[in-house]
Amino acid sequence: MAAAAAAARVLPASPNWYCSRCSDTSGDGRLFGFAARYRVCLLDVGAATPAFYGELIGHTDRISGFAFCHSPGQSSLCVSSSDDGSIRIWDAEALAPVAEYSLHQNAISALHWSPLVKDLIVSGDEKGVIVCYWHNRSDSQQFFPEPRTIFCLTCSPHHENLVAIGYKDGMVVIIDISRKREVIHRLRGHDDEIHCLAWCPVPGEERLSAWQDELQAPSEEGEVPNGVLTQDMATRKGCYLASGSKDQTIRIWSCTRGRSVMTLKLPPTKRRGGAVDPAVKERIWLTLHWPSSRSTEIISSCFGGELLLWDLTQSGKRKWTLLGSSEGQNHSRIVFNLSSVKHQDRELLFSISMDRDVKCWDLSTLDCSWTMPSLGGFVYSLAFSPVDTGCLAIGVGDSMIRVWNTLSMNNIYDVKTFWQSIKSKVTALSWHPTKEGCLAFGTDDGKVGIFDTLSSSAKNKPPQISSTYHKKTVYTLAWGPPTPPLSFGEEGEQPSVTLYSCAGEGIVFQHNPWRLHGEANDINKVIRDTNSIKHKLPARTEVSWKPDGKLLALGNEDGSIEIFQAPSLKLLCTIQQHHKLINAIRWHHEHGSQPELSYLIASGSINATIYVHNLKSVIESASESPVTITEPFRTLAGHTAKITSLSWSPHHEGRLVSACYDGTAQVWDVMKEEPLCNYRGHQGRLLSVQWSPVDSDSVYTGADDFSVHKWHISKQEHTQPPQGKKSIELEKKRSMQPKVKAKKKKKPIGKSAAKQDLSDAVNGDESVKEALLEENGVSDHEGEKAAQEAELPDKASVTVSKNTSSPAYDYSSFSLPKPFVTQKATAVKKDLPKEKPAPDASLKKRKPRSILPFSTFMDHRSKDELHQDCLRLAACLKTKGSNEDVSPDLKDRIHLGLFTDRASLHEMIDVEGKHHLENGHPDLFQQLMLWKGDMKGVLQAAAERGELTDQLVAISPMVGYQAWVWTVEAFAKQLCFQEQYVKAASHLLSIHKVYEAVELLKVNHFYREAIVIAKARLRPEDPILKDLYTSWAALLEKDGHYSMAAKCYLGASSPYDAVKVLAKKGDVASLKTAAELALISGEEELSATLSFRCAQDLLLSRNWVGAQEVLQHHKSLFGQRLVFCLNELLCKCLSERNPSDRKSPVPPCYHSWELNRGASFFDMVIEVWQNIFGTDTTEQATCAQEQLRSIEHPPSTSNTHPKQVLFHISHDLTLAALSCQTATWDEVAKSILGAVTRSYDAGNFTLMQDIFSIILPEGCDNLRHKLDNIDSQSMDACRSLEGFMAYRLLYDLWWNPPKNSLVLQKALLDPVLHPSEQTALEKTNTSGHSAPEEIPDQTAVETGENLCNTTEVHRCESESDPSTSSVGDMVDKQSKLNGCQVLLSEEIAALQNTQRDIAEVQQILADMIHQHQQQRNSVQENTNGNIQESNQQQSSETESDKPCSDGNQLTCKDEVKEPITLPELTKQLLKAKQKLAEFPDNLKVFPFPDVLECCLVLLHISSQCPPELHQQALDLLRKHGRAGIYAKASRRFLT
Repeated sequence: MAAAAAAARVLPASPNWYCSRCSDTSGDGRLFGFAARYRVCLLDVGAATPAFYGELIGHTDRISGFAFCHSPGQSSLCVSSSDDGSIRIWDAEALAPVAEYSLHQNAISALHWSPLVKDLIVSGDEKGVIVCYWHNRSDSQQFFPEPRTIFCLTCSPHHENLVAIGYKDGMVVIIDISRKREVIHRLRGHDDEIHCLAWCPVPGEERLSAWQDELQAPSEEGEVPNGVLTQDMATRKGCYLASGSKDQTIRIWSCTRGRSVMTLKLPPTKRRGGAVDPAVKERIWLTLHWPSSRSTEIISSCFGGELLLWDLTQSGKRKWTLLGSSEGQNHSRIVFNLSSVKHQDRELLFSISMDRDVKCWDLSTLDCSWTMPSLGGFVYSLAFSPVDTGCLAIGVGDSMIRVWNTLSMNNIYDVKTFWQSIKSKVTALSWHPTKEGCLAFGTDDGKVGIFDTLSSSAKNKPPQISSTYHKKTVYTLAWGPPTPPLSFGEEGEQPSVTLYSCAGEGIVFQHNPWRLHGEANDINKVIRDTNSIKHKLPARTEVSWKPDGKLLALGNEDGSIEIFQAPSLKLLCTIQQHHKLINAIRWHHEHGSQPELSYLIASGSINATIYVHNLKSVIESASESPVTITEPFRTLAGHTAKITSLSWSPHHEGRLVSACYDGTAQVWDVMKEEPLCNYRGHQGRLLSVQWSPVDSDSVYTGADDFSVHKWHISKQEHTQPPQGKKSIELEKKRSMQPKVKAKKKKKPIGKSAAKQDLSDAVNGDESVKEALLEENGVSDHEGEKAAQEAELPDKASVTVSKNTSSPAYDYSSFSLPKPFVTQKATAVKKDLPKEKPAPDASLKKRKPRSILPFSTFMDHRSKDELHQDCLRLAACLKTKGSNEDVSPDLKDRIHLGLFTDRASLHEMIDVEGKHHLENGHPDLFQQLMLWKGDMKGVLQAAAERGELTDQLVAISPMVGYQAWVWTVEAFAKQLCFQEQYVKAASHLLSIHKVYEAVELLKVNHFYREAIVIAKARLRPEDPILKDLYTSWAALLEKDGHYSMAAKCYLGASSPYDAVKVLAKKGDVASLKTAAELALISGEEELSATLSFRCAQDLLLSRNWVGAQEVLQHHKSLFGQRLVFCLNELLCKCLSERNPSDRKSPVPPCYHSWELNRGASFFDMVIEVWQNIFGTDTTEQATCAQEQLRSIEHPPSTSNTHPKQVLFHISHDLTLAALSCQTATWDEVAKSILGAVTRSYDAGNFTLMQDIFSIILPEGCDNLRHKLDNIDSQSMDACRSLEGFMAYRLLYDLWWNPPKNSLVLQKALLDPVLHPSEQTALEKTNTSGHSAPEEIPDQTAVETGENLCNTTEVHRCESESDPSTSSVGDMVDKQSKLNGCQVLLSEEIAALQNTQRDIAEVQQILADMIHQHQQQRNSVQENTNGNIQESNQQQSSETESDKPCSDGNQLTCKDEVKEPITLPELTKQLLKAKQKLAEFPDNLKVFPFPDVLECCLVLLHISSQCPPELHQQALDLLRKHGRAGIYAKASRRFLT
C-alpha cells in the first residue's frame, strides 16, 4: 500500500455510477473516499488542493456502497459493500482491512454507518432485507419491512434506533430496529425510485416556522395517518426527513406526523450539460445533502449536473440558488452523491458525477474550490507535446481524450476533455512535431482523426476524421516525412510531415493531414515496388520514425523489425531477435553529447526481454542488399510479462523506462544493462509510459487500473522488477482467467519467459497487440458510450465482467471481475434484468463441427509423424510423376489424398463419410457426398431411413428431373408420417401434383388450405371444389359452427342448404339472417317461414316493432302482420287494465301509433290497419282472411305457454275483425267464440273475462241483432257465446258478493276454502282428467302481460263498486242471475254427461292396457321371482289406492268393486256412443260451459238466487250428477 502513496500525482479511476452512497468524507475532514470499480480511492482533502492518498483493495466486484464512521476517535474507520456479496471494514489511514462479513443473499444496494452507535453498520439489499451488524461484538440482526427493492437508507443522527429506507417504487419507510414490529411509518407520496434520504441535522420539529401553517390544516386526520406511534417523548419530539426521487421532486416529511409537509419540484434550469451530446436524453438522479451548519437549507442535484441550494424558510415559490457562479464550474452530467465536511470555519461539499469529475464546493461562497478529473477506462496511450511543453495527452478506454497541462501552477489538475466523434476506445495518440495543439488519435474501431486542442471553441469543435478506416484496432500513430506517392509533389504542394497509422490487420496507412478526406496509401505497395518483393509481407504491428525523419522502423507480427530508408523506403536491414509480436519500438533522442547514441533503437515484444540494437554501422556501410541482424547491442532482462511501452529519457543518455504487464515500470541504464528503479504503485497491468520532458526525476505511467500516475524515480524503494512471490501471484491470476477464444487473431496472455519458446506453434502468426487491446477490453467504464450516443435504457452504463452477466441492480458504471482478469469487452445493456446472463466469453460461439475431422486430426499429430507425412507425400508424388498410370499407394495415410490425385481423394472422402455416419452426423455425410458428386445414393439412402431434409430435396434436381420428382414424393410421404401435412402438400405442388395435394389436405381435415390450393390451381367448374365445400360444411355443422358452414354452402352454390344451416341455431339473429339470405337466393317460401318463426320469437320477447320489420318483406305474411298488430293492441289494453306489480325483465317495444280510444276495440284496430297497413279495400281484407284461414292452430291446454295462447287468440280475433270489415257477422261470432274457447281451454279464466270486457263490453245482444236468424249455425255460435258470457257473470257474482252481506259471504266461501270439503271446482283440477269442458283454475294463469292474481282484481272491482244501497245491489244481482238461465240447458247437460261417460270408459281402458304392458315387461326383464312379485303387489296396491285418494272414504267404498271386464267396458262404450249420436248435431258443434258446474255455483249463492233457478239447478243435479266428483259435490244440496 505504501507504494501507492509513492506516486506524486494520480488521475484516479472514476467514481461508480448510480449508487445512493458510494462516496463519503471522514469525520476529521481529512479524507474523501469514493468507490471506483472494485476499489475505494482515497483523496487527502485537508489542504487547499487534493492529493491522492491511496486505495483500499480487496473486493472482487463492483463496490456499491461506501461510508466513513463519524463517531469521535474512529474517523479513519470506513466500510464498503460490493457486488461480490461482502461488506468490508477498513482502516483508511493505514489502508488496511479490519474485518469482513457476508450476510446478504442478494446484491447489496444501500449502506450506512450509524452516526450514533459507533460499531453499528446498516445495509440493505435488492430484495428488501436489512442487516444491522455490530462489528465490535460480531452480532447481527435482520429485518424485512417491505418485500421491495431498496435504493437507499440512512440512520437517524438523533435517535439511535431509527433508520429511514427508500425503495425503488417510491415508498419511504422508517423502522425502529429495537422493536419487534419494526415499521413506524410508511411514507407514501413519491411515485418513482428514491435516490437519497437525508435527516435534518437539528432534532425537533418546531424550528421551521414557515412550515407550521402548512401543518395546521390536515391535523384533523389524527396524529399519525401512516403508522402506529408508541414512542417515548424523546422520539416524539421527532425530526424532519428529506427525500429525493426520480419523479423530480424533493419531499420533506414530519416524523411525528408521518406525513409530507413540503414538496419541492425541480426547476427547469437553463444550462443543460456542456460536454453532452444534445440528442442524448439523460436520466435524472436526484441526490440531497442537508448541511449540518444550515438546518434551513438543503442542497440537491438537478437535471444536467447543476447543484441547487434551497432556502426552506421561503414560503410560496421555494427559493433556490444555483451553485457555481461562473460558467464551467458546474458538473456537465448528473450528480450521484454529495457529502460535506467542516474545515475550520467553512463547510466544504464534495460531489461525484457522471462526467467523471470530483468537485469540492465552498458553501459560504457557493463556488467550486477545485475539480479532480478521473478516468473511466484503460489508459492505452500517453503522449507529451513536443511544442507545448508539459502538455500530456491521455488516450482512455472511455472514448475520451484528456489533455493535462502538467505545468499549471494554480491548478495541478488542469485537464481538458475531448469526446466529440470518438465513440470508441482511444488506443493511440501522437502530437504533430511542429504545429501546436495538433493531436492525432486512433481508436479501437479503426478510426484515425486529428483534434485541434487549442482552438477557443475546442470544447465543441469536432475533429477531422480520415476517410480511410482500419479494419481493426489502431496500435500506433507516427508523424514522419512523406513517402511516395505523396513525396512526388513540389515542395509547396505537400505537407512537410504526414501521419502514419498501424493497426491490428497488419497494415500501415499514410494519411495526408491536409486532405484527410482523400484516400490514404498503404505503404506496403511502395515497399514492394522499391525492393521488388514477391513474397507475402509480414503483418505490421508497430511503426517508428527516427527523429531526423531519415529512417523508418516497422515492427512485425513475427517478431522481426525492418529498417527502411526514406523517402523511397529501401529496405536496409532486418532485425531477427524477438520471434514474437512487436509491441514497442523507440529511437534514442538526438540531442545528447554522444551523437552515435541516436542510432540506438529499443524494442519490446510479447517476450519479456527488451533488446537494444545499434544501427550505426549498418546504415553507414549501406550495402546493396539488406542485412540481417541477429545479435543485440544490449539486452535488458528482468520483466516477467509482455512489454507494452518504452520511453527514452530526454534528460539522460542511454536511459530507458519500460512499461510491462507484470504491473510495474522499470528504469534501465542501457549502456550498463542495469536496472535502476522499479515502480509498483499501479494495481493492474501497465499499458503506457512517458518520461517527463521537464523533470528528469518524473515518469508518467498509465495502466488498466483506470489511472495515470506521476512518480519520482528517486523515491522508489525497488530497483528491479518483482521476480519472486509477486510475479508468481500475477502469473497465477493471469492463468486462472479463462483463455479468450479469439475471433481470429488472439494471443494467450503473456507467459513467463521460460515457457515462451515452447509456445511457437500456438503463437504462430497471431497478433498480441490485438490481444493487448481486445483482451483488455474490460469495459473501461463503458458508460461514456452510454452517455454520448447509445440510448441505453435509463442511461445506465455498460458493464463487462468475468461472466459478463448483467447484475440485477441497474447502476453500476462498470464491473470488473478480479484484479488483472481480462476479457473481451462485451456491451451488456443494463435495465434489462430479464436478459439471460451472457455466457462466459469463451463459450460465446460454438465452433461448427468439422466436415473433415479425420484428416484434420491426422494433421495435428506429433511433429515426427507430420514430418514422416511430408516425406511419404513427396515419395508418392515422385512415383506418380514418373509413372502416370499408377495411383500412389498411401497405405494407412488416407488423409494425404488431399494432396494427390482424385482417386485418393475419393478414398479419403469415403473414410470421412463412414466416420460421420458412425458418429450420427448424416448431414455432414450428405454434404461430403454432394462434394464428391454422388447424390443419387445419398437420396435413396435418406429416403429409406426417413431422413430426407429440405436441403436434400433442394439439391436433388442436380441428379436429374426423375430423381427430383421421386425425392419430393418420398419427402411428402415422410412428412405425412411426421404429421406435417401442409408442408407435404406444398412439396407435392412443387411437382404439379395438385389433386394429390388437395386430397391429402382434405383427408386430414385441412379444408381451408385445400380450398385455397384448389381455387388457385384448378378450373372454377372442377367438381372437387364443390366436394371440398360440402365436406367442410358438414364437419362445421357437426361442430356447431353454423355461420362458417353457411359460407361453405354458398361457396358450393347451395344457398338452400346455407339457409337451412343458418336457421339451425334458432335464435332471432340467426333466423333473421337466414330469412334475408333465402330472400336474396329467391327461396320466397322458405324465407317467409323463417321470417314468421323469427317474428314469433321476437313476440315472446315483446318486441312488436322488430316483428313487424321482419314480416314486412313478404306479401304472403300480410295477414300475419295484421295478427301481430292486433296482438300488440290487445296486449296494450290488457296491460292497461291490469298494471303489473312485477317489473318485466325486458321492457315491451310498442309502436307509437295514434289510437282512437273512444271507439270499440275492433273499430280501433281496423282504423290502425287502414292507416298503417292500407287495408281500405275489401279485396285486401278478403286476401288476408284467406291467408289466415289456411292456418290451423292446435287447441290450447293448460300447458300451452300464455303468450302462445294470447297469439292464437289474436289470430281468431283478427279473423273476427276482418269479418267485421266485410260485415260477415256469422263469421264474427264464430271467431270470437273461438278466441273465448281458447282462453277457457287454457284454464285462463281472467283472460276470458278480459276478452269479454274488451271485445263485447255491452254483451252479445248487439251481435245477435246483426245475425241472420235463418242460419241455425250462427245462432248456435251466438248461444255458446252467450253461455260463456253468463258463465263469466256467474263467477263474478259468486266471487264479488254485496258488501253488506259479509257474514253471508264468509258462510258461502267457507266450503270453498275449507280443505276437507273441496268444491267441485277444485276437485276438477285435482282429478287429473282433462275433458274439454273442464273448469279453469281459480287463479289466473299469468299471461305475457303480467296479469294480476284474479282474486286481487276482483277485490279491486268490488271495492270500487259505487253501490249506494244494498237493496239496489240485490236487484241488480237478481237480474244478472236471471241472465244465467241460458246455462241451465237440459239437453246440453245430458250431452255433456254422455261425453263424460265416454271419457271415463276410455280412461279405464287406457289404464288397463298400461297395467298389462307393465306386467308383461317386468316378467320378461326380471328372472328373480321374489323381487318381481313384491313389485307387482306394490304396484297393484298403489293402483287400488288411487281412487281412494280422489274422494273420501264413502266414494271409495262405492268404487272398489270387483274389477270390470273388457267386454263389459266395450259394451258401455258402445252404448254411450249410440246415445251421443242421438243428440242433434248443432249441439255438438260449438263448446259450452259445464252445466253441472254452473248448477253447483248457483246453489252455492242460493241466498241471492231466484227460487225457480234454484229449483232448476237442483233438478239437473239430481238427474245428471251421477259422476263421481259431481255426486260428492252435490251431496250437501241433495240430502
